[in-house]
Amino acid sequence: MPTSQPPPSSGAVRLRAALLRPVQGIASHVVRALTSAAYPIRGIWYFLRHPEFYPLFVGRLLPLSIISFLVYFLLFTFTFLPQFLFLLIFQGRAGALINTTVLVLGEGLVIIQGLFEGFFVDECRVDIFDATLINHELIDLIVPHRVLFLEAPNAVRMLGKPTSRAEYQPWSLVQIIELIVFLPLNLVPFVGTPAFIMITGSRLGKLSHHRWFKLRGLDKKQIKRELKARRWEYLWFGTVAMILELVPILSFFFLLTTAAGAAMWVAKMEGNARIRVGRPISHEDRVYDEEDGPVYEDQV
Repeated sequence: MPTSQPPPSSGAVRLRAALLRPVQGIASHVVRALTSAAYPIRGIWYFLRHPEFYPLFVGRLLPLSIISFLVYFLLFTFTFLPQFLFLLIFQGRAGALINTTVLVLGEGLVIIQGLFEGFFVDECRVDIFDATLINHELIDLIVPHRVLFLEAPNAVRMLGKPTSRAEYQPWSLVQIIELIVFLPLNLVPFVGTPAFIMITGSRLGKLSHHRWFKLRGLDKKQIKRELKARRWEYLWFGTVAMILELVPILSFFFLLTTAAGAAMWVAKMEGNARIRVGRPISHEDRVYDEEDGPVYEDQV
């Protein structure tokens, strides 16, 4: 008869757990980064699959997309070559080409954000965000904050006038100044452009759930707590969103699709939290989005 193997000692178990812990931590961070980074991309597909969203883009933002094309056309015509020649002194041809392209795209983004984004785009993003939440059966989040026509044929048609202040991402002079301040990072070979995208993307990611926080009635302290709990996820969500914003002509379109992706992320977290507690979460609740951490925690 085969002899049975003796059970591993408690010391061996602890040693194995200690050796695996760093690997598990790295794997968890990778999974969380990939999951959050996927939402802006998933938002594109979600937007395209919902034709009721199309009038929001065509009616309001298509003219602005044409204007943005003119802005980028002028920048690439008159500023690209001088900046490319300057960077060519310090970098190779390929590096100078990539960094100059991102630099000019960033300059265009500063101009477009300063002139148009905060005043003309935000209302559309609020509508996309709210309609996506309604499609995910989170209408209770929206009802206290805007008139809803419940008999309408789709979520967009349901949306009436807001009854409280409605912002997807508040217009911020600080954000524009940050873009200007960090633009010179693109002059640094190799690491400059990724650093610029990730630094500015980190702030962009943190602003992506501003509407959700306000729908829940969070104050500044509670918002800061939520941002701290998901700062890793917001970094990667915002990085992908920032890359999409730098795409000429389509940048306004991607602003809307990213709003849809942000709402899909909210729907996932809300769904997980409500399963745990059996009720809609409130401003006193703490919501997480970590593979190994809690989804919900009451504040006492």
